[in-house]
Amino acid sequence: MSTIRLSLARPAFTLAVDLALPARGITVLFGASGSGKTTVLRCVAGLERAPSAFVQVAGEVWQDTAQQVFLPTWRRPLGYVFQEASLLEHLDVRGNLEYGLKRVHKGRGPGAPTEALDAAIALLGIEALLARRTQQLSGGERQRVGIARALALQPRMLLLDEPLAALDHARRQEILPWLERLRDELRIPMLYVTHAADEVARLADTLVVLERGQVQAAGPVAQVLASTDIPVVLGEDLGALLEGVVQEIDTRWHLAQVRFAGGSLWLRDSGLAIGQAVRLRVLARDVSLATTPPQHTSIQNLLPCQVQSLQPDSHPSQALVQLRCGETVLLARITARAAAALQLARGSAVWAQIKSVALVK
Repeated sequence: MSTIRLSLARPAFTLAVDLALPARGITVLFGASGSGKTTVLRCVAGLERAPSAFVQVAGEVWQDTAQQVFLPTWRRPLGYVFQEASLLEHLDVRGNLEYGLKRVHKGRGPGAPTEALDAAIALLGIEALLARRTQQLSGGERQRVGIARALALQPRMLLLDEPLAALDHARRQEILPWLERLRDELRIPMLYVTHAADEVARLADTLVVLERGQVQAAGPVAQVLASTDIPVVLGEDLGALLEGVVQEIDTRWHLAQVRFAGGSLWLRDSGLAIGQAVRLRVLARDVSLATTPPQHTSIQNLLPCQVQSLQPDSHPSQALVQLRCGETVLLARITARAAAALQLARGSAVWAQIKSVALVK
């Protein structure tokens, strides 16, 4: 585990975080602009010095104010990826990558830096770009080069500060699969800053929600997203994240059935393979409820569930219902009048009618 405890006063807020993060996978720091996400990254990197802090990564203490320990940035084995890759225009891609190797720490063996660079090139799929000048790269290609440069440093933690924020939609879709590959294949922890809910759903293993410097929620991404305690933060993007496996392909109707720990759902087949692991997103606004088994309906995805909680939404006309479907939690956003008419209460048996399912992986 990595431990990050920070306390830092800002004019607009006081940053106060106490996090224990997994040793691998992507931890997303999520929140609105000004919530303290980038400040956390800068403190972890040593670019900003919190007056009260304890930062330990892979068993090594990078900062401990109680013991007067502070490693400067150049001594911290980390990689940092910014919103825009700052590539040297007078060098080609290979030159940029090799220039970055000068920061690699000593004592790792004569072949280690080169091996790490070759591995990063293969992982990011940039072999065909090595001879190109940086001016010939698209925004997505520049970011892949920037990430490869950071990985060539053999970091013990990778920090990514809104790496897709400067890209248009097409370039974002181009680079997302490479970020998924990092998550699945790298054996180091990654801290990823974003305020985009779709990036959370697609990339996060662990989710930390920040608001005005305070941690509002932290934990496994599916657990946090299914919580009704933070709807104001996620707004219209509130919903459940499901991990499943493709169980069946209906070639006649071009549909795929995904089995998860609570049932199965049909969705549009986009070239999926049986046995493929996928992530599904079910937004609360796309779930309606019935107290009897629906019949003669166009909605294909119907799940028997039990009401776990019922509470007012951010607008008084709306109610948020948390549902337990087998081992899976779903959310439904319905009108308060409908909740009253159905006499919903904790423990009520209902049918969840899922109007739309989004494939996010």
